[in-house]
Amino acid sequence: MDPDSPTIPKPTLTSVLFVLFLRLVAISCFWFGLQYWAMLVGYSLVGAGRFDLLSLPWKVASTCLAVLFPVASLGLWLAVSWGPVIWVLAAGGQIIMYGFMPEVFGANRLIVLLHVAVGLVYLGFRAALWYEKRKRRQQVSVDLP
Repeated sequence: MDPDSPTIPKPTLTSVLFVLFLRLVAISCFWFGLQYWAMLVGYSLVGAGRFDLLSLPWKVASTCLAVLFPVASLGLWLAVSWGPVIWVLAAGGQIIMYGFMPEVFGANRLIVLLHVAVGLVYLGFRAALWYEKRKRRQQVSVDLP
């Protein structure tokens, strides 16, 4: 017996743009992860950022972010629910590093502003998707011929 109507709703423009946004953030997270790994293994910064040469705060922060950013990248690319959660942990770590502890890690206002901007855009998309879902639930559908 064939179903008379599809059970999967057609994706809206907002949901398609949201997935595109998540994938762009995933690419940037992967780039951040690669930068931290390159620093830790001595490939970048002329070897001055190798793990054994770092101070304790840098060791903790860089190893955590070297793991969190690629994991967040995977979760965001797949558009699963845990992707934004891991991104919040990684972005929050960088915001704390560069925004609240500039004497230890240096000040990098651009990173802080970009993370805040991405968070605000994410919240805007979630609000728009919630509004669309609420509107769709209020529509009356009649299955009679």
